[in-house]
Amino acid sequence: MLVLGIESSCDDTAAAVWDDGTVRSNVVSSQTDLHEEYGGVVPELASRDHQRLIVPVVHRALDDASVEPSALDAVAVTHGPGLPGSLLVGLSFAKAFARGLDLPLIGMNHLEGHVYSVDLEPPAPERPFLCLVVSGGHTELVHVDENFHHDVLGRTRDDAAGEAFDKVAQLFGLGYPGGPAIDRHAEAGDPEFHDFPRTRLDDLDFSFSGLKTSVLYYLRDRSDAERTRLLGDHLDDLCASVQAAVVDVLVDALRRAVNETGAEHVAVVGGVAANSSLRQRVEALGREEGVGVSVPDPAYCMDNAAMIAQAGAQRLAAGHTSSPTLDADSNLQL
Repeated sequence: MLVLGIESSCDDTAAAVWDDGTVRSNVVSSQTDLHEEYGGVVPELASRDHQRLIVPVVHRALDDASVEPSALDAVAVTHGPGLPGSLLVGLSFAKAFARGLDLPLIGMNHLEGHVYSVDLEPPAPERPFLCLVVSGGHTELVHVDENFHHDVLGRTRDDAAGEAFDKVAQLFGLGYPGGPAIDRHAEAGDPEFHDFPRTRLDDLDFSFSGLKTSVLYYLRDRSDAERTRLLGDHLDDLCASVQAAVVDVLVDALRRAVNETGAEHVAVVGGVAANSSLRQRVEALGREEGVGVSVPDPAYCMDNAAMIAQAGAQRLAAGHTSSPTLDADSNLQL
């Protein structure tokens, strides 16, 4: 089954071809340079760049896969959640492309794409499993069962983990995106340099706004000279301390969920799943709790269309297709 996947929910224009267990192609055109000077994604600029890139990116994905459009069996596309203008570019193209070739259209939830990114490489986890979806826009703990049944056990009440990394990186002068920069600096830093707060709620929800505020006050309450010295001499230590605070909260919630549900397998997906400390800590959790662990290759943690194509193929096999009138839903939930 050859499925073309299209992803344009934020600032990456992506297309991929999935072929019965194999990623035949996976093309991602990032807009990082376009948005870097603004410290975050500018929605209008993002949607305009998607319009410019969608056709060449899809063509390249088909060429890299050595697949003619007429050989495709379906088109899967993200229709939410995300930036409305960005979503509409990918969805409009996919609807026209599928209609022109008389192919089934499969509307995909972006978060669902991340959840099933663990199936892109063997061995795929058996259902049910616990999945921590952690990215710039989302932090959710999900119980995943057969037949695309998802039970959200907890989600962030304010900032997502990746959003907290981005905001702290701005305070540290590291630019956008902040998560990878903090991870790089943290490798050489002391995570015990400063004890930033860990917000642990009674349930399985998350909160990271307090961490961001704590870092802001930590820097603001110092003189210009002392702040300059800290960011010059101890930037690595500060990054390691912030990263430790975020990872501690994520892993603690995942451990509590394992104990409460009796889950035998856990997965961590989304952009923040590429964080080296989080990957190490989750592997350690698996050994300590005696549960299986799945974390995708870093290339499949970031927004990509391979996860959309692959999850779309699963939905098609289950008999799920979408109407040609499918609309974008920027607030789509699992």
